[in-house]
This record gives sequence, C-alpha cells and structure tokens, in this order.
Amino acid sequence: MKMEKITITETVGDFIARYLAEIGVTTVFGVISIHNMPILDAIARQERIRFVPARGEAGAMNMADAYARVSQSLGVVITSTGTAAGNAAGAQAEALTAGSRVLHITTQVDIEFADRDRAAIHDVPRQPDMLKGVSKAYFRMWDARNAVGTLTAAVSSALSAPTGPVSLEIPVDVQRTQACETGAIHAPVPMTPRAPDAVVEEIAERIKSAKRPLLWLGGGARGASKEASELHRRGLGIVTSTNGRAIVSEEQPGNLGAFNMTPEAQELYRKSDLMIVVGSRLRGNETHNNAMVLPSPLVQIDADATQGGRNYPVEIFAHGDAADTLGRILQLLPEKLDVDPNQAFDIATARATAEGRMRDVLGPYRVIADELAVRVSDGKHPWVRDVTISNSTFGNRYVRIAEPRHGVHALGGGIGQGVAMGIGAALASPEAKAVTLLGDGGTMLGIAEMITAVEEKAGLVYVLMNDKAYGVIQNIQDAQYDSRRHYSALATPDFATFCASIGMPHRVVGSVDEFADAFEEAVSVEGPKVIEVDMCAIGPFAQAFSGPPAGAAGNRT
Repeated sequence: MKMEKITITETVGDFIARYLAEIGVTTVFGVISIHNMPILDAIARQERIRFVPARGEAGAMNMADAYARVSQSLGVVITSTGTAAGNAAGAQAEALTAGSRVLHITTQVDIEFADRDRAAIHDVPRQPDMLKGVSKAYFRMWDARNAVGTLTAAVSSALSAPTGPVSLEIPVDVQRTQACETGAIHAPVPMTPRAPDAVVEEIAERIKSAKRPLLWLGGGARGASKEASELHRRGLGIVTSTNGRAIVSEEQPGNLGAFNMTPEAQELYRKSDLMIVVGSRLRGNETHNNAMVLPSPLVQIDADATQGGRNYPVEIFAHGDAADTLGRILQLLPEKLDVDPNQAFDIATARATAEGRMRDVLGPYRVIADELAVRVSDGKHPWVRDVTISNSTFGNRYVRIAEPRHGVHALGGGIGQGVAMGIGAALASPEAKAVTLLGDGGTMLGIAEMITAVEEKAGLVYVLMNDKAYGVIQNIQDAQYDSRRHYSALATPDFATFCASIGMPHRVVGSVDEFADAFEEAVSVEGPKVIEVDMCAIGPFAQAFSGPPAGAAGNRT
C-alpha cells in the first residue's frame, strides 16, 4: 500500500477510524462507552467500517479473535477503560494462546489522571500491567503527535510473526484532540524472521537421508499449506496438532491428522528416523505433558525463537517463517525422496484404527459425528468448538475441515467462548455457515451474545449438546470421587423459550436420526439457528469421557 499524504482537519478519533479503514479493516467488534465514543462516533460517521456491538467485552474479544483466524487478517476490538478492559482479559488470553492477529484498542482516563491513582471514574492504575499480561505487546498513545506512529507500530506488531493480540491504550482526551493538519496513512509492515541458509541446508540433508520422515504441523504453519503439501507429496508423513489440521488435506492417506497420541501414533514415532516440528509448541495436552516419546533426531522450525527446544530437546532449530523455510528446503530436495513406501499405508492404517476406536466410544452420537464429518468439510464451513465432551471426543479430531483457517476452538481450554467465536467466524466467512459446537454449560457463559448473532444476521448453526449438567465434571466425579456429584448439576433455561424471545430459530433433536434433516434445514436458512441435541433423551456415550486419569499427564480436550 502506498503512503497517502493529504491535508486534513480531524480529531484523533477521526484519524483512528480513517486509518483502520485505509489499511483494509472492514469489521470492528466492541461495546460503546463514554471513554471510546470519539472513535466509535467517527466510525459511524465515516460509514466505511461495520461495527458489531457485542453484549460484553469478553464476547467482543472472542468475536475479533475468531474473525482474525478465519479471515486470516486483522481482528479489531474496541473496549472501554478499567472494568471493561478487564472483562476482555480472559478472552484475550485465548487470543494470545492462539497467536491471533488482534488489535485491542482500549481506553484510558484523561492523561492528567492516568497512572496516578486519583480515583478518576473507571480508572485502574495498573491497567497497563494487566494488558501486558495478556498481550503480545502493549502501547499507549500519549498525544496526537504520535498517533500515526503508535497505531502503525501496534498493527505491525499484531501482524508480525509470531503473531498475537496487541493492546493499544488511548486516553479519552487524546481521542478528542485535533490531529496533525497533515496526516499520512502508513501501511503496517509485518516482519518475518528468516532462517539462515546453513540451517536450511542441514535440514534438507537430514530429509534426504531419512527413510521414514514425519512432519508435525502446528497452528504456526497455517500459512504454509502449499509447501507442506508438496513435502508430503515427495514422501514425508504428516501428523498435526488440533490447530494445524488441514494444512495438508486430511483426505491424503499419509496424513494422521490430530490423532497424535494414540498407541498407533506412538508406534509410528518409534519407527520414524526424523521428525520436523513446524509452528507447534508441542502442547502438553497433545504430548502427555511432554512425556510422550518423539522420534530422534527432532528438528524444529518456528517464528518464535523462544520456542526453540522449550518442550523437547531438538537437534536443529530453525528460527524462521514456516512457509519461507519449508519453501527453501524444497528447493534443495529431489522431486521424489527415497523413503519407505510403506509409511503412507502405515499412517492410513493408524488413522483408520484410531477413528474406529473413537466411533466405538461415541455410541449413538457416532451418527451426529459422521454427519458433521461429511457436511462440514464438503460445505467448506468454519468448524467452531467450545470446550465440551463432544468436542473432546470427536470435534477436535474426527470432523474434517476443508482449510486450516476453518478450524476454530478454545485452545486455552476455557469454557464458554464458543457462542461469540461462532459470530466472529460467521462474519469472516459469509460464503458458508459457521458450524459451532456448544455444551449447555459453556452456552450459559456466553448466551447473551446469541442476541448479537440475531441482530447481525450472522450465518451460523449452533449445535448445542444439552445434558443439563457439567457432563465431564460429573464423569470425573464418578471415576475419581466415588460418584459424589457436588456442584455439577446445571440449571439451564428452556432454550426453545429463550430462542423464541430473541427471534432465534430453534429446533430440538431428541433422536440422532433427526439430526441430518435438522442440519440440512439449518444451513439452508438465512442467519443463525440453534439445533439443540437432547442428550438426556438420546442417552449416554458408549464410554464416559472423564478427562485424564487422576495424577496422569495430559488433557485430551
């Protein structure tokens, strides 16, 4: 984007709205307040950006997070100071875990009172400390003179690898200040690290000599589908984290997907003579808290230098962008690698075995899982999931997605973020419905945002699995606490009545045989719809999911 130089007379609030529009932002999420009104008034007057008024700041942050993941662009959320910024903090921690490209514009009391603990309304003297704790980076806009520089730095930071949410504080009196007469819109400049040539050459040599090489792909490799798919074509087997799914098509027989901790997967690791981990933290819930044995030698490629060897010792670490590094490795490799021709068959067998075992565990719910597995991928729907038993069993691994950007789930394990995430995903993908898997417990935390979904006519299908309890908690209590079910029964509203009160279409499914028709109906109508799966009527899973055994490492959510 060229630098635009124009003569203007505007406030800082006007400039911020214009800047966001000029760099391509089309949608902003947030909650209006007295402290952010100069910016939001400017957005409304300029009529270039769609503002989505959430019911709470946490929901707004979740929407911006999911929007960023699905659109592969900047998600923007605007909150107020103090308690409002605090409301967004938990959701921002999720965006930080996911490395989402989010700009959190929050506010601050007037400059003369900021950081002085003088009891100005909405003042939180240590607000910057809170924001720094849940942000990749933190900035404050001190006055009109540094408006363009601070805003450009904040956006560039959010977009630079390793990506992540960035917080920008703007005191309300600064928002009202007249901006400089000559304003220039500077396009953000994302920075990406480049691995040294010698390291790239060494990795290429290791691949050439390996007979059973594996490529472990995490969320940081989402931008490297072309390169990773070509490496797979040349002979590398694929395994992914839940956040790295579909970087290489899961229809490929040599792709294990996220069935990465099964006994069959671990047998593959034992037979492998090279594993290259790209853009993955090798999280505890996918490695039995790093106790799972991975192949040796282990090579790691990551845009975040601090991740090098953090969870597993590595023989080679390449600090670089995934697509760039893999692309340069490909240039040094032959068209076809001399690998064991049985590896792809072994991987396909391991995946089929794991899928079969999972379907056995599901009992009647295999019908729903099978329907979603086909329809989500074929329809190119974003697949959004809250933390719930259904996601822990089949949502994270079994239901296939067409593109890596279509996978959105609560990586940090926080319950109750799915309702809002579905909205952000839907607005980022108007060409397809955002299919959103919920539990009744999580829904209660974000239920107000269903009003936002109706108001915005968001194209999504909520699949609400209702067992009228914190189901996984009850299963843990049964397995580990002699069935003493304290505090896990859940009083929920009549969802049909609630949905009717807000104009949300709703259908109850009391038999798994009804689900296919209900889903077809939901994806064919405009706007949002809730399919409530009555788990009490359908019955339990064939095997109760009760999380990891007491004292054991790992978490399968």
